Amino acid sequence: MIRKHRRTFVTAAVVLLTTAGVLAAPASSGAVNDGSRRLPCEANSANTFSLDAKSGYVSTPDGNSIFMWSFAPSTRGFQLPGPTLCVDAGVQVTVVLHNSLAEPTSIVFPGQQHVRADGRPAQPRFDGTGLLTSMTDPAAPGGSVTYTFTAGTPGTYLYESGTDVALQREMGLYGAVVVRPPGVPDHVNGRGDSVFDLNREYVYVLSEVDPDLHLAVERRRPYDVTKTRARYFFINGRSMPDTIAPDNAAWLPSQPYGALVHIRPFVPGDPNSRPALVRYLDAGSVNYPFHPHGNDQRVVNQDGQPAEGAGGSDASYDKFLVDVGPGQSVDVLDQWVDAEHWDPASNPIPVPLPQLQDQIVGPGTETWFSENPYLGGTPGELPAGVVQNNQCGEYYMVAHSHALEQATNFGASFGGMMTLVRIDPPAGCPGS
Repeated sequence: MIRKHRRTFVTAAVVLLTTAGVLAAPASSGAVNDGSRRLPCEANSANTFSLDAKSGYVSTPDGNSIFMWSFAPSTRGFQLPGPTLCVDAGVQVTVVLHNSLAEPTSIVFPGQQHVRADGRPAQPRFDGTGLLTSMTDPAAPGGSVTYTFTAGTPGTYLYESGTDVALQREMGLYGAVVVRPPGVPDHVNGRGDSVFDLNREYVYVLSEVDPDLHLAVERRRPYDVTKTRARYFFINGRSMPDTIAPDNAAWLPSQPYGALVHIRPFVPGDPNSRPALVRYLDAGSVNYPFHPHGNDQRVVNQDGQPAEGAGGSDASYDKFLVDVGPGQSVDVLDQWVDAEHWDPASNPIPVPLPQLQDQIVGPGTETWFSENPYLGGTPGELPAGVVQNNQCGEYYMVAHSHALEQATNFGASFGGMMTLVRIDPPAGCPGS
């Protein structure tokens, strides 16, 4: 389904990975680090969640600090995005919103059924132009609202502010709802061909920030939201290279969710070899065309609906660029197949190395390139001062927004809405 491309040389941002602490040095014990990582779902009791609308700050890789709002867990401090709420389809869900902001706010749950606010049907209010201004009975400053709804069909959904949406969504009032098919949490939907590896499940909440607007809100100055210009672009509230840092990185206390996809080669016929799942969710106001290098991704679900045709036939399809519109979600299976069957003895497939001037060599012992795009392969000649290209012959591919402005940090390229996909050798990677 998904092929490896021989000449994809942008393979390992090891200078960033090692300095960020993502890759540990190989352990002498010989233990295998397979990159297992469960989706960080918010803990709940009887499908009940408590959220606080509050303010805080996030950091960007260029040293900026941006004032934000968020639906933060009541039991912890500020975080962006809001926590991921994981529930089963068909259950009743309760979300209690406490408002610590200086203005009213509310939550809408697109795609969910029978939404009620404080026991009454949650009805939208519109201004004279037809734009949503608020939901019924928003939480006043210092107040609270209790929402209940029936979880919809399996898939990924947005929850976001339903009050002064253009401003409050930009400020960070959004998060993800993941609805699972009952009894089969390792399926994207009710179809048997939507199975995935529960240890490799990722939500990408895509968004953007105009720092001028945020500064105006922080200083309580007026700002025309129709004139916003995004300068930062986030995956889960982070910009590259922070996107490849691990979950709950100590230096990102209010940005807990990473976006480094970590997989191993897919082995056809092996029931234990399952694809990863990436759940794309657009919390912004424009399209985000997300593009993984060297891989297609198979679209199996969109906006809570399986990709199927007449009579329930499989209508999933491969995409080399996943275009996600505002408020939309796209769920894709991500697997990597060694289509060329590289073998150092019987099928070496020689690969010319890039010239040194085309390599970005980091300080001391790191480099951007693994020099060999074949898993477990022997690296080529190392530049002076470089002792290691990657940890154990693993392979990296860049994944980023193909609207290239969105892959920047305030105009500086190789940032923003960008991350990496890491593929380990078939036997795993020795590590801690």
